[in-house]
Amino acid sequence: MLHNAQQPVRPDGPRPLKPIDNPARFFHDGHDFIDDALIHELLEKNSKPEPSAVREVIAKARSLQRLEPAEAALLANVTDEELWEEIFAAAADIRQHVYGPRVVTFAPVYCGNICENSCLYCGFRAENKEIRRMLLNMEELAEEIRALVKLGHKRSVLVFGEHRRSGVDYIQESIKTVYNTKVGNGEIRRVNINAAPMTVDDYKVLHDVGIGTFQVFQETYHHETYKRVHPRGPKSNYPWRLYALHRAQEAGIDDVAIGALLGLYDWRFELLGLLYHTIDLEKTFGGIGPHTISFPRLRHASGAPLCDTDNPYLVSDRDFLRMIAVIRLMVPYTGMIITAREPREVRMPALKNACTQTDASTRIGLAGYAQKDYDQDEHRQQFMLGDTRELDEVVCELAEAGFLTSFCTAGYRCGRTGSSFMAIARKGEVHKFCIPNAILTLAEYLRDYASPKTKEVGEKLIQEKIAELSPGMSGRVSHLLEEVNRGGRDIRL
Repeated sequence: MLHNAQQPVRPDGPRPLKPIDNPARFFHDGHDFIDDALIHELLEKNSKPEPSAVREVIAKARSLQRLEPAEAALLANVTDEELWEEIFAAAADIRQHVYGPRVVTFAPVYCGNICENSCLYCGFRAENKEIRRMLLNMEELAEEIRALVKLGHKRSVLVFGEHRRSGVDYIQESIKTVYNTKVGNGEIRRVNINAAPMTVDDYKVLHDVGIGTFQVFQETYHHETYKRVHPRGPKSNYPWRLYALHRAQEAGIDDVAIGALLGLYDWRFELLGLLYHTIDLEKTFGGIGPHTISFPRLRHASGAPLCDTDNPYLVSDRDFLRMIAVIRLMVPYTGMIITAREPREVRMPALKNACTQTDASTRIGLAGYAQKDYDQDEHRQQFMLGDTRELDEVVCELAEAGFLTSFCTAGYRCGRTGSSFMAIARKGEVHKFCIPNAILTLAEYLRDYASPKTKEVGEKLIQEKIAELSPGMSGRVSHLLEEVNRGGRDIRL
């Protein structure tokens, strides 16, 4: 069943949208790019994949070509364990080939939990009387950032509830506050945003103030499920949200991120929804698709009815890791984020097999970083986390596994976003820029923040990775590393 456009009104009220903001102008033959019936048909037609066909798709992915929906459906339906091992091996090889042995780290900062929506899975839903509502003022936000900087973080994603009080003016002020907050040698050099969909004019405001990546997750691509789990509020407008990143790209924000919340509907359907979203962005914007793809799983949340009922769509660890591997083959050149929603025993296999980014020392209770004796409290946060280890422990574990923790933001500040990034990624050359910069930023972290154990393990890994570089690059990185050792900071290629 295809779905027609809603009337072009603002999601937060009856005021008409400008023509440029009307999502219907992106439609094809009057419909959005998610055809529920077609997705189900593709999954059914490819429900019994032949091993030879699966191996052909794996070979295509290894050549760094994006898969078509039917090919992704084929992989999602594999049941043979031997074939799954081949999929996992290919995913790990592709991850290594494109991105190299590094993991980008960041920390989320929740700026407010005031929200007008009624999402059945979210602790921030307007009807939840148990949550303690709060909107950080700029000094409180600066305190959160100072706490993060003291841990060694260089990247953050600011998270906002959907409410008039936390609209574009508040977000703009928040970005400025983060960039202006420094502690000694430390600072946040990249501010990403996870917020409600906006108009093109509002996106332009954020672009001009230096926004990093803009994230909007569709949550579920299945139309009827979307309607059911978003019964009221601005978020109930499916096409407004679906085309949020199209409008962001038009406003000049060429670094965008998509995601689906697993546990609302069949994960195989959501997998194809993510692919169709990627395809439509690439078709519309000259090959510029999402910089990253996320796939959080539903977790317990205070006052969220959907989290307290039997749910046939909850995704097991086994299927979760399988889906992640398929995404890596499906869009081999795109970054993938595994978050602290997941426990340690799931995060590490995901990072080894496919994922390129993760958060650490994560606190999602409002003002949680500045609070020294922090403990998870379901009445202060959107959902419960699976891994709250400190950044130093995560850096050490990654180093022991052979991964450089990257705090690098050089690519964004040098203009390697949008078409520039995609051109590099599709050639499998991200690692050529990112591994040297990962070495330099890890060295900076080790000098300023690391525990003795992490410093020892990290220093050894750095020398190993320098030795693996080409002779010319090895010498160049070694020279820059000397600058870091002499106290230089933000040294980058």
